[in-house]
Amino acid sequence: MLKIERILDKSNASLRQPHLSLTLPHERRIISRQRVTLDDGSDAGLFLPRGSSLQHGDVLQGASGELIRIQAAPETVSTLTCADPWLLARACYHLGNRHVPVQIMPGMIRYQHDHVLDDMLHGLGLHVVVEQAPFEPEAGAYGGGHSHGHHHDHDHAHSHDH
Repeated sequence: MLKIERILDKSNASLRQPHLSLTLPHERRIISRQRVTLDDGSDAGLFLPRGSSLQHGDVLQGASGELIRIQAAPETVSTLTCADPWLLARACYHLGNRHVPVQIMPGMIRYQHDHVLDDMLHGLGLHVVVEQAPFEPEAGAYGGGHSHGHHHDHDHAHSHDH
């Protein structure tokens, strides 16, 4: 079994062409230690630093020097397109208020499909399409690629006086 331990720096990765590929949905690209099946059918193990998050196009290096390109698998997502920046901002606010990971593009938001969220956005007057597409959510303000694949508890005060 191929042992994969390293994510190459983006500047180094572009110099060498990988011969192997690994296609994973978002929920599997945020797990740093797991058994995977490469696209050619061979088994491999990811032993990446804890907190690693893989993005479409990343290049990994195996213990014996093999190069593997990460592909974002198509998955069921809800995609919202909107030409009105104010409505788009409202959609982002309401999704963020529910801690929903989102992929933000010009005039478009994508999130993992959830009919309740779709209905909420329809209620705001927005049109949502359910489709199969790669999902690349924002990494978040606090971490270079570390997504919400962990849980933490903390105490803090909230004031909701308006």
